[in-house]
Amino acid sequence: MHTTLRSRSKTVVIGHDQPFCIVGERINPTGRKQFAASLRAGDLSPVVADIERQVAAGAHVLDVNAGIPLTDEPALLSAVIRLVQEHTDLPICIDSSVVEALETGLAAYQGKALVNSVTGEDDRLAEILPLVQRHGAAVIALANDETGIPETATQRLAITGKIVKVATEEYGIPLEDIVIDPLAMTVGADVDAVTTTLDTIRRIRDEFGLNMCLGASNVSFGLPNRHVLGAAFLPMAAAAGLTSAIMNALSPECVTAVKAADLLLGRDPWGASWISAYRNAAP
Repeated sequence: MHTTLRSRSKTVVIGHDQPFCIVGERINPTGRKQFAASLRAGDLSPVVADIERQVAAGAHVLDVNAGIPLTDEPALLSAVIRLVQEHTDLPICIDSSVVEALETGLAAYQGKALVNSVTGEDDRLAEILPLVQRHGAAVIALANDETGIPETATQRLAITGKIVKVATEEYGIPLEDIVIDPLAMTVGADVDAVTTTLDTIRRIRDEFGLNMCLGASNVSFGLPNRHVLGAAFLPMAAAAGLTSAIMNALSPECVTAVKAADLLLGRDPWGASWISAYRNAAP
């Protein structure tokens, strides 16, 4: 199953037989006080710097979030999206929990975007899925609902089934445009968090065949050597069936681990990308 994203001039395909899709997470004010202050003041130059660095590092898609308190998020998000499209042809993942911001962001975007995100609550599905359908976008759907974060893979699978049913039957969204977030939680708070996520990934792949995306940095939150933990987690998740991740594209450890997994899982024919990257990095 292939999920196709497009900018004005570039197409990115996410699939179980495709190289792992790196969604760069940096254009996000969460935890970045100076970045947020600049955007609040109308200075978007830090966005340009993040675009250039992530593109150079090998990101395939850029996540764009403009959620800053006391700002006009719909206006800011649409401005940032237009700016990103002026500086790169990478497709965009439009990231907001505000319906009005998603609507203006989708209206500003030229291409087929990935919407981040919707959850399994009835009201959220009714608010966001019509936007996704109207704009012909793809959507990341989190496997949680009004009860919170499910503790077991079985519960997450049940919510996935509900989302798929509603999206396809009530809104006519193609199955390939539904990308499930199997939920990555920090192993620092729950020693079974990652094993539950990996079990969820395998079961969603086997039962639905859907593409999946998660916030890879979540697994290491609050722990030291986060890049090393991310670099260990991502190949395990890819082998289980994860096909993309919102991740730190500026972490050489994580990006290299993903590319190594592509080679070892047969998604980099004859190691062409691996060898090319090695040659380009050689002095």
